[in-house]
Amino acid sequence: MSTIGVPTPRRDSGPKVRGATRFTADIPVPGLFHARPVLAHEAHALITALDVDEALALPGVVAVLKAADLPLAASGRGRLYEPLARDEVRYAGQPIALVVAESEAIAQDAAGLVVAELEPLDPVLDLEAAARPGAPRARVGTADSGTGSEIGDAHAAVKAAGLDREQLSENVLGTALLEDGDVAGELKRSAAVVRGRFETPWIHQGYLETQTATAWMTPDGELFVTCSTQAPFATRDALAKLLGIATERVRIRAAPLGGAFGGKMMVVEPLAAAAAVALRRPVRLALTRSEDMAAANPAGAQILELELGAEADGTLTAIRGRVLVDRGSTEDFGVESIAALLSAGPYRWRAHRIEALGVATNRVTFGAYRAPTAPPAAFAVESLIDELAQRLEIDPLTLRMRNVLREGDRTVAGVTLPVFGAEACLERLREHPLWTGRAGLPPNEGVGLAIGWWPGGYEPAAAVCRLDSDGRLTVITGAADMTGVETAFAAIAAETFGVDPDRVRVVAADTSSAPYAGTSGGSKITYTVGRAVERAAAEARERLLEVAAEELEISPLDLEIVGGSIMPRGVPAKAIEIDELAGRILRFGSRHMPVEGHGRSAQSPAPQAAAHLSHVRVDPQTGAVEVLGHVVAQDVGRALNPALVEGQMHGGAAQGIGWALLEQLVHDDHGQLTTGTLAGYSLPSPDMTPPIEALIVEVPAPNGPYGAKGVGEAPVVGVAGAVANAVAAATGGVRPRRLPITTEGVWRALSDGSAQPTS
Repeated sequence: MSTIGVPTPRRDSGPKVRGATRFTADIPVPGLFHARPVLAHEAHALITALDVDEALALPGVVAVLKAADLPLAASGRGRLYEPLARDEVRYAGQPIALVVAESEAIAQDAAGLVVAELEPLDPVLDLEAAARPGAPRARVGTADSGTGSEIGDAHAAVKAAGLDREQLSENVLGTALLEDGDVAGELKRSAAVVRGRFETPWIHQGYLETQTATAWMTPDGELFVTCSTQAPFATRDALAKLLGIATERVRIRAAPLGGAFGGKMMVVEPLAAAAAVALRRPVRLALTRSEDMAAANPAGAQILELELGAEADGTLTAIRGRVLVDRGSTEDFGVESIAALLSAGPYRWRAHRIEALGVATNRVTFGAYRAPTAPPAAFAVESLIDELAQRLEIDPLTLRMRNVLREGDRTVAGVTLPVFGAEACLERLREHPLWTGRAGLPPNEGVGLAIGWWPGGYEPAAAVCRLDSDGRLTVITGAADMTGVETAFAAIAAETFGVDPDRVRVVAADTSSAPYAGTSGGSKITYTVGRAVERAAAEARERLLEVAAEELEISPLDLEIVGGSIMPRGVPAKAIEIDELAGRILRFGSRHMPVEGHGRSAQSPAPQAAAHLSHVRVDPQTGAVEVLGHVVAQDVGRALNPALVEGQMHGGAAQGIGWALLEQLVHDDHGQLTTGTLAGYSLPSPDMTPPIEALIVEVPAPNGPYGAKGVGEAPVVGVAGAVANAVAAATGGVRPRRLPITTEGVWRALSDGSAQPTS
C-alpha cells in the first residue's frame, strides 16, 4: 500500500491556518439581514405579554418575530417545533422572540428593548426529585409525558424494554431497562461487592465557532440554508417538514465547521430558516458566546448508582444500576438506552439489571457530546472496578483483562460483539513504564487505569467517484467534514483507484445533488461514507480499465494502473497515461461511456475501545490535582492516516481531562446559569494539558475501508475514570464520586478522611 497508513497533513490545515477558510458567518450574501434572539430570564414561567413596540421603532429594525409569527406548518414537541417559546418558558435562556435588523449591532440593541412579561413558576431543578411520582411538572402546558426518540440515528442505537411508568413522575420522558439473570443471588454469593453513587454535571462542547446559520429563498422558491451543521440531510428533512416545503425544494450546505463534538444539530437552523421564509430576505443568526452557552444543547447531567460483585479470583458476577439523565427541556430525543448499556462497561457479567431514566427539568435543552453518556458511565464503573481490585488484592489491569469483552461475547444489551480491541489495548499498557513503575513514584503521586468503549455508529451512505477530463478523480459525498475526513476520503479513493492522492479532489455537495450521507457523529463517517468511497473508486477503476482494454485490444484482467498510467502487465512500453485516456473519453464524438463509480454502504457497527493511564500529583495541603502525564492506547481498526488518528486521540484525551478536573455548567437555585462565559467556564488550556502519549492499536474492522473504524468517540471516554483512579492511588484511597474533581473537594476529603469528596 502506498497511501494507507502514511501520515499526511489535513487538506484544510493550510487555509485554516492562513485564515482563508470561510465559515458560515464569513460567507457574503447580498441583502443580508441579521437576527438576534431575545432570551428568557426566568427558568420556568408563563408568557403573559411581549412588548416589541420600542424595538420595532429603532431605525434599522426590520421585524421582531414572536412564536405566532413564524410560518410553521407542523406542530409537535421539542426544539424543532418550538424554536421560540409559545406560552411557557422552560429554561433561563430560552429564545422567546427574534429581532431581525440591517446589522448585528442594531439587532442586538433592539433585542434589549423587547419587554417580556413573565409569570414565574417554581422551577424543577433537582434531577432525582423530578423523577419521583407526584413531582411538580417541568412543563405545565403538556398533558402527556411521551417517550421521545433515541439519538441512535447518529450513534449506536440499543433496544431496551421499558419500566413501569406508574412508579415514575410525568417528568420522565424516556426509559430503558437491561436485565438478565439472578442479580440478587449473584451479588449475595460474591466474594466482594462494591457500590457507589456518582454525579456528573452539564458539560458544554466547547467548540470555537458558535452556532450559526444563514438562510434565504431563491428566486425560484427554494429554501437554501448554509450552516454549521453535522447533519445536512437530517436538517433538510426537518426543515421541510417544519415549514411545509417539499423536500426537494430545501437545500442544505454544510459549511466548514469550527468544532462541533455532537452539539451542532438543529439549534439555530429552524429560526434562521423560518425568518427567511417569513421575510423573503436572507437572514443570518450567529449566536454570541454567552447565547451559545445559555441556549445551545450541551450534555446533560447524570446521576449513576452502581453495585457490582466478583468472585475471589476476580471473575465478575453481577451488576445492578440506576442511571438518571437530565434531559433539561428536551422532549424529542433521549439517550437512555445507550446510557444503560455503557454503564455496564466493556465487561462480561453473569447477571445484570440496569435501568435508565431520561428526566425533564427546567434547564437548557440537552444534546449529544462526543460519546454521549459514555464518559460518566466509564467514570462510575471504572472507579468501582478499581475498588474491586483493591478489595480482592488483584492487579487492576489483570482484573480487567480477565473480564473484558472479546469477539463473540454478548453485551448486556444482548448484542454479539464483532471484532473488539479492548484486550489488545490493555495488553499494550501492561508493559508500559508508567504502569510497571508506578510503585516507585514519589509520595502524593499515583497512576490510574481505566478503559472506555463506544459501540460504534452506523448509517447508510453513498458516494460518487468520477474521472474528469484532466485525468484527475473527483469524489462527491454529502458528509459534513469535521475532523479531516476529506483527507481520508482522498487517501481511500487514491489507494483503491491506483493514483496519487494529489490527483483526487473531494467535493462535499449540498443536499440537492450529493449522495446520501448520514450525520457526522458517532465516529462513523470514515467507516460508512469511507466504505462507500472505496466502492465508488473501485467501480470507477473497473470502468477505466474496460475503456483501456478497448483501446489496447487486451483483456481488462491483464491491465494494471502504475504511476498514473494504464499498461499491460509487464509491458510498460504500451502504457497509456490516464490524462491522455481521460481526454479521449470525455470529448465530442467519443465512443466511450464516462468513467464513474457509485458506491454504497450499509454496515453493522464496529465497536471502539481505548485504555488509559493517567499520572497525577495531589497536593496534600490544598487538594490540588495536577495531571503530569497521560497515555492512551486505542484500537483504531486500521490507521488510514496516523497523523489524523493521533490528533483525535490527543484531542479526546484533552477533552477528557476537562471532564475530569474543570468543566461544568453551573446553575443557581433559580435555574440561572452562572458559568455562561469562557471567563466562568473552565476549559483545558495548553499549560494545564499534560504530555499525551498516543499508542495506536490496529485490530482491523472487517467492514471498514481497509479495516478502518471510527476513532473520534473512544479516546474521551475513559479519561475521567483514569484520573479518578490516579487520585485514589495518590491519596491512599480518596475516591472521587463527582465530576469535576475539584481542589476543594479533594481537600475536604483529605481533611475529614472521607472517601467520597464533593465539589
